[in-house]
Amino acid sequence: MGKTLLLGGAAGWLVAANWLRLEDGGNGWQAVLVVLLALVPALVPGSLRRRAFAGAVVFLVAAGIAFDLEPGLHYPGRLLARFGGGFLDYYDVQLPFDHATHPRMHGVLLLAVFAFTLVVALAVAARRPGFAALALVVGAGWPATLLPGNDLFRGTVLLLGVIVLLVGLRREPLRGLGYSAAAAVVVVVAAVAASSTPALAKREFLHWQSWDFYTRPAKPLDVRYVWDSNYTGLRFPRKPTTVLRIKASSTPHYWRATVLSAVQRGHWKEDVTAQEQTSRLLGEPGLIPRRATDHLEWELQRVTVEALHDHDLVGGSVPVLFEVPADSGLDVRYDPSGIAYANNIPQRGDSYEVESYSPRPTPAQLIRSKPDYPALITERKAYLEVERHVWVPPFGRPGRVRDIDYLFTDYFRAQQLEPYRPLYSYAQQVAGGAKSPYAAAVALERWFRTGGGFVYDQQPPQPPPGVPALVDFVANSRRGYCQHFAGAMALMLRYLGVPARVAVGFTSGRYDHGEWVVADRDAHAWVEVWFKGWGWLPFDPTPGRGGLAAAYSSSSPSFDVAATAAVLAGKSGLKGMKRLASELGFAPKVPLRLSPDTPDLRQIAAGGATGGKHSRAPGLLRLLLLVLAGIVEVVSIVKLVRRHARYLTRNPRRLASACRKDLRDFVRDQGVDVPPSATLRELAELVESEFGVEARAFALHATAARFGPAGGAREASRAMRRDLRHLRKRLRRRLTRVERVRGLLSLRSLGLAG
Repeated sequence: MGKTLLLGGAAGWLVAANWLRLEDGGNGWQAVLVVLLALVPALVPGSLRRRAFAGAVVFLVAAGIAFDLEPGLHYPGRLLARFGGGFLDYYDVQLPFDHATHPRMHGVLLLAVFAFTLVVALAVAARRPGFAALALVVGAGWPATLLPGNDLFRGTVLLLGVIVLLVGLRREPLRGLGYSAAAAVVVVVAAVAASSTPALAKREFLHWQSWDFYTRPAKPLDVRYVWDSNYTGLRFPRKPTTVLRIKASSTPHYWRATVLSAVQRGHWKEDVTAQEQTSRLLGEPGLIPRRATDHLEWELQRVTVEALHDHDLVGGSVPVLFEVPADSGLDVRYDPSGIAYANNIPQRGDSYEVESYSPRPTPAQLIRSKPDYPALITERKAYLEVERHVWVPPFGRPGRVRDIDYLFTDYFRAQQLEPYRPLYSYAQQVAGGAKSPYAAAVALERWFRTGGGFVYDQQPPQPPPGVPALVDFVANSRRGYCQHFAGAMALMLRYLGVPARVAVGFTSGRYDHGEWVVADRDAHAWVEVWFKGWGWLPFDPTPGRGGLAAAYSSSSPSFDVAATAAVLAGKSGLKGMKRLASELGFAPKVPLRLSPDTPDLRQIAAGGATGGKHSRAPGLLRLLLLVLAGIVEVVSIVKLVRRHARYLTRNPRRLASACRKDLRDFVRDQGVDVPPSATLRELAELVESEFGVEARAFALHATAARFGPAGGAREASRAMRRDLRHLRKRLRRRLTRVERVRGLLSLRSLGLAG
């Protein structure tokens, strides 16, 4: 009985420790109590029937603790309902979950600890070491794979627990120690061998994480956190959820839900004045182009709600007319800006039709669109507001630069506007010389996507105190997600006098049998710019997210850079095209030089923080920087020596192996997982898919050098080395400075990091 209590308790502790990692703020005492309860049936003397009865009784007690249930007639039904709901929540909620917010998930966790501890304890009591070890591996290994972290340490502890069970349950433990050690070695060798095989390395043999027991309809989701302009970070649920199904043509569209036209302290907000018409052509006076009133220019979509919890109705590109069935029960109001708002949230299965205006002008046509704005923009200052009740002159107006300087210096709210001067300065540097609104829009879009060294990051660093988020994003971190990119570009366009706003909704999604399947992860924010003769046109400055279909946008796969540059240059010829390099985003990826009167970010932070006393911290900081520089130098030298040591041979087979390892290490240092068994062809395909750089020639020559006839292997190895040098240069050009530094400091290629 003592051995059962000792070994069963140790196994229960190991199981509980791995399961409790899945939650934040859980009650550890409950897990301890559940483990103790699970040991009770194993300590009951007598037959298996007695232990089974004791196990059933103890299970009811443990379930009551786990789900806070009281004895009664409805106990079984409530237990099944809460367990089922908590189990399915593991497919909706990102781990680790909050204990207080998801009590049913906490209950499922405690029952799992109880069940696995009970099985291990019963196997220990029956002196079945193999069954006890298997139950421990499943009970502790399963949660360990759900939330990776310290995997090597946890695997070592789990292996030690298995050895303890195998040794401790033998009648002569010391005699079995050798066999257990041999078994441990066999397990480790088998694991290493299995991990190097294609079946496991490529997850083709058993990928249990893809098993999905989710059978109930998805819970409706509110995705407004993607575009609420708080700039604090995104964290999508682990399981994608289909929120909309849209029957439409196969032409990709962005599905717009609403627009954010009011800006206050760098945060974009809705400015909606809902009308009571049940159906009408949407558009504001003077902003509706003639093309938008032509029914032949419209495209029809039928939208069906799946799991979206939102008042706004969506439509492709620029919605102009909504048709909501009278029997749908939806109480819909309309705003001229193109928003349809339902007072009662549409439910699953609700559907409606929308007619959309989706213009696709050419760059040449947009160049000819002059900044001749209607009264709504020139007089009422709509879409030129840079701060609440602060407007700037429209594009092309004489003296507008002087007026902007007045806002930052002598205007009575200049102190409030001063932190945003870097946005205006960068806008001037990138697109201030543009001769048309389109030139300014495409220059900024291209700069954000490819020319400015920006990186898409759902968890960007937070700005220093007192520095606006968009200012820090543009002038310092250059890491952010769609809120940052769209908000910054729209505000910078307004500072240039170009009417702009932020549109929010969803990217195209996935086209499947005549309908677009839109998921919560497709939620997105982009920019809309108004052009005379065309109305509102979308631009997408966020790199790596979506992509518009129209060729005028640099986010489009059909965007013709050369043709656009030629159109923008006009009669200036080659000289004009060179000047337009920065406007199109081809400037070197280095910080732009701002005007001397632009405040430094540290000054902004100091102005918004408390005090400004001098600190003696720089001495310590200098020491830390020296240590950091030494570490960087050591890592660089080790990598360099290791790399060149591989090529100290003339054997083409070994040179091919060295080139493969060289490219593999380069890719791994950029955070891309490379299976150890990846062939040269697979490695080349991985490089092409992750970085968009052609690597087939290298793969062909390397394969010939490694496996081809001896007569041509040497020539193939020379071509392989040449191809690898060119490939590394192209890869480095694709990377930002931050990514290059990250690759330099990464320890993955040295085998010292996961």
